[in-house]
Amino acid sequence: MPDDLSPLKESTFATALNELDDLLTQSGKAFLIGAGCSKCAELPLMAELTSKSLASAKLSATTKTILSAIQGLFAGANAANIEDYLSELVDLVAIAERRGVRGATSHTAPLAGVDYTAKQLKDAVDEIKAAIAEVIDVPVSMDVHWKFIQAVHRPSRPGRTVAVRPVDYLILNYDTLIESALALQKLRYADGMNGGNSAWWDLATFEAEGLAARVIKLHGSIDWSEMSGEPLPRRIDKNLRLPTGNEQKVLIWPASTKYRETQRDPYAQLSSLARRALRPPSGTQTVLTICGYSFGDSHINIEIERALRESGGELTIVVFTFDEEPTGDLKRLHEDKDISEQIRIYARKGFFHGATVTKSAVDLPWSKFENIARLLGGER
Repeated sequence: MPDDLSPLKESTFATALNELDDLLTQSGKAFLIGAGCSKCAELPLMAELTSKSLASAKLSATTKTILSAIQGLFAGANAANIEDYLSELVDLVAIAERRGVRGATSHTAPLAGVDYTAKQLKDAVDEIKAAIAEVIDVPVSMDVHWKFIQAVHRPSRPGRTVAVRPVDYLILNYDTLIESALALQKLRYADGMNGGNSAWWDLATFEAEGLAARVIKLHGSIDWSEMSGEPLPRRIDKNLRLPTGNEQKVLIWPASTKYRETQRDPYAQLSSLARRALRPPSGTQTVLTICGYSFGDSHINIEIERALRESGGELTIVVFTFDEEPTGDLKRLHEDKDISEQIRIYARKGFFHGATVTKSAVDLPWSKFENIARLLGGER
């Protein structure tokens, strides 16, 4: 049974939604899509992804020992997850590799009293990525994402101008729901891959004429592979048996990776594309709508804040959050008078925009991704 949207008919909240509709119609559009947007497709949230990945048969005994030691380092941490553990592991790889490059007597990284070589640590990274991909690469429901893409790309109402720039989708998830929904809606998009079921990385695809959308997978994708000896990703048909020596590994990056991965392409190229998407051409407006993201990734938060401050008021951030009101970094940004007017927060217990704060005694259903799709489609 769909959620009741009637609490949003209260005049202040209805006005906030109408203003959003006007913004999205008259401005360039970008969307930041987080893990909360995949739950409706029957994919796991981070806690479930963590537990299933840790239990995966793809993890060797050595990798399980390494993971257990890393979990111990996070004792007492708030909601540590598989991406945190993977980020820690990538950092250890960087330490071991750096010592080896410098010719140090010890070119290992210590963990819980054991010295691990860069190869042991890299093997563990690859196994964990494969385990994550296995959990996510399952049959999914397309209903909500179909409606979401349909709503975002719906024709403008008569008398309203239409932004001609492609819609930019900044995706933090590893799944392929947005790409699939765009294709099912017959919308031409670029995701950096040139080809079909098997494809190669081609940055020029993002500059093609006539695009309806650009899909920027900031943390990689479960259908991307890193082949031996190649720095850039491929998409390989699952039914293909490659020649010996062309082994492939899942190409995804954890949310908080700091060193080794972030210096490499295509991660660096994707980050550059995202920065461009958040910086409107002079004299134009862009609206970044954030869905399913809890502001838990400091790197993403820094990029959002920089874009706001450098936009000269031409970037507006719209945040749909399940929190009752702004918290953490989002609260800090909302309270910053220099940029608060550029931030519109649709929270579970109210609407927050600059000095305008309207709270609700009941839960407002605009927090859920399935309801965001309905609202963007014009349902009230």
